[in-house]
Amino acid sequence: MKEMIAVCGLDCSKCGAFLATKQNNDQKRVEVAQEWSKRFKIDINPEDINCNGCQSDGERVFNYCKVCEIRKCGKEKGLKNCGYCDDYPCHKVDFILTNNLDTKKRLDEINSSLKG
Repeated sequence: MKEMIAVCGLDCSKCGAFLATKQNNDQKRVEVAQEWSKRFKIDINPEDINCNGCQSDGERVFNYCKVCEIRKCGKEKGLKNCGYCDDYPCHKVDFILTNNLDTKKRLDEINSSLKG
């Protein structure tokens, strides 16, 4: 599957919520809800696991993505992702960059290519 890069730089095409939605797989929704509930220490229901990816303009994005400050900022600026931002990296994306080296590398490469 082709990469689908979220505003924050994560690859939506590898996200459990996106995959469960694309496959319309209720068992996968249960598994993702249980895993994320445990990992993030919040209650997530299988019904919450419906997402067409961060770049989607529709309402079918994971609950957190609907309120994500990074996604909101990128959408307001009309950017595909943070790598295209003149202010990259900023404090909003620090947590993602610190905790996901693949994402940092991806956004760094995009940002570097623009400064050429």
